[in-house]
Amino acid sequence: MNDTRDSSASVPAGDGVEARSDLVIIGSGMAAVRLVETLRRRGDRRSITLLGAERSLPYNRVLLSPLLAGETEWQQLISHDADWYAQQRIALRLGCAVTNVDVEARAVTCADGSRIAYGELVFATGAQQPFTPPMPGIDLPGVTAFRNVDDVRLLQRATGRAVVLGGGLLGLEAAVGLAARGLSVTVVHRGPCLMNRQLDETAAAYLASAIAQRGVEVVTGCKPVAIIGSERAAGVRLDDGRLLPADLVVLAVGIKPSTALARAAGIDVAHGIVVNGGLAASVPAVYALGECAEVNGETVGLVAPIWQQVEVLAARLCGEACDYRPAPYVTMLKVSGIDVHVCGDIAGRPGDRTLVYEDRAWGIYKKLVLREQRVVGALLYGDVTDSQRFFSLIQDGSAVDRDFCRLLLAGELPVSKAAASA
Repeated sequence: MNDTRDSSASVPAGDGVEARSDLVIIGSGMAAVRLVETLRRRGDRRSITLLGAERSLPYNRVLLSPLLAGETEWQQLISHDADWYAQQRIALRLGCAVTNVDVEARAVTCADGSRIAYGELVFATGAQQPFTPPMPGIDLPGVTAFRNVDDVRLLQRATGRAVVLGGGLLGLEAAVGLAARGLSVTVVHRGPCLMNRQLDETAAAYLASAIAQRGVEVVTGCKPVAIIGSERAAGVRLDDGRLLPADLVVLAVGIKPSTALARAAGIDVAHGIVVNGGLAASVPAVYALGECAEVNGETVGLVAPIWQQVEVLAARLCGEACDYRPAPYVTMLKVSGIDVHVCGDIAGRPGDRTLVYEDRAWGIYKKLVLREQRVVGALLYGDVTDSQRFFSLIQDGSAVDRDFCRLLLAGELPVSKAAASA
């Protein structure tokens, strides 16, 4: 992979001299870039400064999995080149970590000593290293995350045996990517089945089989209790006593919002930075967005709800009154050749009707959950052709005719005009 640094995209440090920007955004990840794109699309021309701790030009983290697997090139991850930011009147400072936020003076201080006064401030700091319970050996060399391009660089150099801790979306994408690079890989998931937050047992069984066919051993229902090794990681001890040899241990067991900077500034923090429906924090002129933000006691880690937050915050910054209300979205596993789409409530409630279609020979499994003649959940494995149709029905809450089986099999049932207008 080519070097991702681009010093030409950075604004020279001020050696302690204070600059000013109408809007300062801490973070240069996908949420931050989407926000400035949305503001400019709306015609907003305020001065914006984007402060990124990474030295890489902002990139699409969703594509880190295919990058690791060798299915895409680094340049395909770059959102915009340096010239775009300059043309859009966005000062992009890379390798510029923020060390202090003074909410009374409305200014931020960077690691290079420069200070920037802001009119409004947005925390888009994302998440720190994956959340994991303390365990012996967690700080050993050879234990890494799968969160950014530097992690990918390390994983691309790895050889031998890898143990991935976490059988959710991120863990499975890392495991398959490593297996594609020739490593012997084991996924350890403490839940009863892979992706247990999104899938039912049947879909998870199909997924486990597909993962195994890609050279990944799957261990579920166990949790790691220690990482073994003296100078570097050599294995993972499980709670059932097994020892899994490992030259590399990848942590993919959830995220922890990056809140230390906000907390030190006296901004209200719980699990994430506490914000209201308009994404405003507890002090004036400060907002939070994406993985670091907590709205109504909840944080998010997937792209779709973060994009919803972006639209709300852009509107708020442009003077419009609107609030973030989580809307349905489709969760997809980004592993080549494995199609999994999940949307809505697939667990259901008492009184719901559940329809299931299964073709074991072709590895196809479909599940719809209906409540009062409305689709409230959809799970598709192996055939996601009708995903958008089901998503639309969940999103708009339209009632459908009673031939639900035809809807499940063919996705062709028209919305019942009579029921929809009732």
